[in-house]
Amino acid sequence: MTAEANPPDLIPAPRSTERGAGTDFTADARTTLYAGPGTGTTERWLRSVVGPALGLPLPPGETENAENSLTLLVDETLEPEAYRLEVVGGRGVEIRGGSGAGVFWGAQTLRQLLGPGAFRRAPAGPGAARALAARVIEDRPRFGWRGMMLDVARHFTHKTDVLRCLDLLAAHKLNVFHFHLTDDQGWRVEIKRHPKLTEVGAWRHRTKWGHRFSELWDEKPYGGYYTQDDIREIVAYAAERHITVVPEIDVPGHSQAAISAYPELGNTDVVDTSALTPWDTWGINPNVLAPTESTLRFYEGVLEEILDLFPAETSPFVHIGGDECPKDQWKRSATAQARIAELGVGDEDGLQSWFIRHFDTWLTARGRRLIGWDEILEGGLAPGAAVSSWRGYAGGVEAAESGHDVVMCPEQQVYLDFRQADGPDEPMPIGYVRTLEDVYRFDPVPPGLSPEAEAHILGAQANVWTEVIQERSRFDYQVFPRLAAFAETVWSALPAPGERDYAEFEGRMATHYRRLDALGVDYRPPGGPLPWQKRPGVTGFPREGAPPNV
Repeated sequence: MTAEANPPDLIPAPRSTERGAGTDFTADARTTLYAGPGTGTTERWLRSVVGPALGLPLPPGETENAENSLTLLVDETLEPEAYRLEVVGGRGVEIRGGSGAGVFWGAQTLRQLLGPGAFRRAPAGPGAARALAARVIEDRPRFGWRGMMLDVARHFTHKTDVLRCLDLLAAHKLNVFHFHLTDDQGWRVEIKRHPKLTEVGAWRHRTKWGHRFSELWDEKPYGGYYTQDDIREIVAYAAERHITVVPEIDVPGHSQAAISAYPELGNTDVVDTSALTPWDTWGINPNVLAPTESTLRFYEGVLEEILDLFPAETSPFVHIGGDECPKDQWKRSATAQARIAELGVGDEDGLQSWFIRHFDTWLTARGRRLIGWDEILEGGLAPGAAVSSWRGYAGGVEAAESGHDVVMCPEQQVYLDFRQADGPDEPMPIGYVRTLEDVYRFDPVPPGLSPEAEAHILGAQANVWTEVIQERSRFDYQVFPRLAAFAETVWSALPAPGERDYAEFEGRMATHYRRLDALGVDYRPPGGPLPWQKRPGVTGFPREGAPPNV
C-alpha cells in the first residue's frame, strides 16, 4: 500500500490514509453487519442512523469479514480511542478500535466516506451509498479531552436540541459535553429536595435583547428546565456516543437564580435577598452565596442529586464554576467577616478558596473530581482540582506547572459566541473577531511549557455562551463551521499553528459544508451572513484589534 496522493476530505484529518488493492466496495441491501464484543454502541448507531440514511437494513452477520459485510472489532493492541478502518477491495469494510469508543470514531469516519447522503434521515435518491475505494485509515486523537461547553442558563436549549448537539459533537469526534446548568439568569435542572430552584429560579420576567448595553428588551416571560428524567436521557444518549458529560453547578458567584428561589442562601445582612428574581440582563452579578454552613449543606444536597443523575462512569468530573465572584457583599457582611476570622483564611479570596476546597473534598470522597474556572487559583488551588483556563493561557500554565490538570479554553481563541468578522452585518457582534482560520490555528499547548506541565494538559474545549444566542439557528450560526476547525485542532496531529495549511483545510471544508447541509445546520456561509441571519439594530459589544495572547 502507498500513501494516498489525494486522500478523502475527512474532518478532522486522520493521521494516515493509504490506498489498498482491489476494486471499489459499495454497500447494498444485502450488506451484513458483524459486531464483535464491546462494539454494541456502534452497531446500534449504524443501524439507527447511517443505515436509514442510505436505505441499508444492515442485517446481522454471522462471521467476521464475510463477503459484502461491515465488521466491527475491538483490538486491545490499539490505544483506547484509536481505530483502523480498512476498505477491503470488492469485499467490505473492517473497523478495529482500541475500545468501543475507538470503533465508534472509526464509524464516524466511515460515515464521511459514504458521502453527504449518509448525514440525512432518509435516502435522498436511489443508490445513496457511495462506492468506497480500497484503503486503510489509521488514526488516533491528540488529546483525551475534546469538548464543547453549552450555556443553557442564559438561554434555555430544549432537550431535543441538546440531543442534536450531542450528535453534532460525535460527528466531529468530540467527546466531552460541558453542561452549564445554572447561572444568575436561570436554574435549569430539577432538584427534588429543593423544588423552588426550578419553580422560581428557572423563570425570568423579561430578557435583555442584545448585549447588556442594548436598550432593547424582550418583554415575554422566559425560562425552562430539564426534569431529572430529561437529564438521565441526555446522559444516556451521550454515553451511547462515547461522550462524557460534565455538569456545572455554579458556586459561589453566578447564583442569583438560586438566591431568588431561596433567599437565605444570599448575604441577607447586606442586601434584601427576598426582593431578588432571576436576572434579566447580562454581565457580572454582585449577588453571591453567603459563606455559611447552611449554604454548604444546601449545595451538598443539590450535588447529591447531581451525582445520581450524572453517574461516575459517564461523568467523572463535576464543574463548580468558581468564576467572576465579586467580593463586595462579603466585605460588607458581618457574617462573612466573622467567617474569615473563624476559618483563619485571611481575606475574601481565602474565603472563596475555602468554598472551593470544601466541595473538592466533598466530591473526592464520593469518587469524583472537581474542575473549575481559573479563578479557583486565587487564594490557593484546591488539592486535586482541575482548571478550565478561560481568561487566557496563563491560568492553565500556572496550574499545569503546579501539577494540576488543565483544560484549555481561552476566550481569546475558542469562545464561539465571539464574532466571526468585523463587518457591520455580523449579528449582535460580541468580542474579538475569531475567523474560521483563527480557530484552525488554535493550539491547546502554549509554547514554553515544561514536559511535566505539558502532560497535565488534558485537552481543550470550545465555549458557547448564550447571552445573544436565543435559538437553534443562532447556535448553528455561531458554532459552525468553526467547531469543525476546533475539532481538527484537538484530534489531529497538526504542525505548529503558523505552519498549518489552511488552504488545504478550506478545500476539505467544501465537502464538509455539504455534510452540514444534509444535517440541516444553519452555519455561517463563507461569504458572510445570509439576510435572515443578520440582526440589524441590535447592540453588541465588539472588541477591536487582535486578541491578546495572555
